[in-house]
Amino acid sequence: MTSFVLPHEVHGDGAHQVFAVHGWFADRSAYAPVLPDLDRETFRYALVDLRGYGEAKDAVGAYTTSEAAADLVELADRLGWERFSLIGHSMGAGVIQRVLALVPHRVRRLVGISPVPASGLPLPADQWELFADAAHRPENRRAIIDFTTGGLRPAAWLDRMVSRSLEVSDPKAFRAWLDSWAGEDFHSDVEGATVPALAVTGGLDPALSAALMEETWMRWYPRGELSVLPTAGHYAMDEAPLDLIRIVEHFLREDRATTDEGAAG
Repeated sequence: MTSFVLPHEVHGDGAHQVFAVHGWFADRSAYAPVLPDLDRETFRYALVDLRGYGEAKDAVGAYTTSEAAADLVELADRLGWERFSLIGHSMGAGVIQRVLALVPHRVRRLVGISPVPASGLPLPADQWELFADAAHRPENRRAIIDFTTGGLRPAAWLDRMVSRSLEVSDPKAFRAWLDSWAGEDFHSDVEGATVPALAVTGGLDPALSAALMEETWMRWYPRGELSVLPTAGHYAMDEAPLDLIRIVEHFLREDRATTDEGAAG
């Protein structure tokens, strides 16, 4: 084991252990809107800060999804979690799919919230410039958040999201992460995996849409499921927290139902 441990916080004491991984614009505080209403008797959630974010803002690293997957597996070992489910938002979905590729036998269920596909997300030149320059241009971060939430959110919320993003992320790490989550294609490493895999998309998000999930996630995962939150964009934790909890925890509980049915048979 290395000396580095992903900063994390654990909520609940349920038997079903779940990692939650944040996206490109936030640290683990991205899940703050859903924390009060999680089922803590059934589940035990571990929220992490990836390298370059939150309490790991100054952590050195390659800032790649594969490195983060190794960090997560090491944290699972330290926590004594032999099998676990994984939730990942946006970029974080790339991380959890890397975990699946690394230790498929340890993953119970997979949930991607507005998930970046394992093929990455190729961007036209003008969009790439917008995203790349977001590392040091707050106005770019604001434009990306506004676009991926349908241009419908209040200005004060957009400003707050940008302020949080700037506060919790290291600019150099932020820029480096883009090359990994957007530019790396590892879908052949997970294609055909039989893990139950849920993709939750926002109906107002034109970037990571249900149509894109049909072309990627649903083709690669034989037990894939797709759910659309019609009133949400890219940030379902903020935009539709209660609906998100209902959909995700229902899916996670199906693991117990499947196990019980197998035992009964």
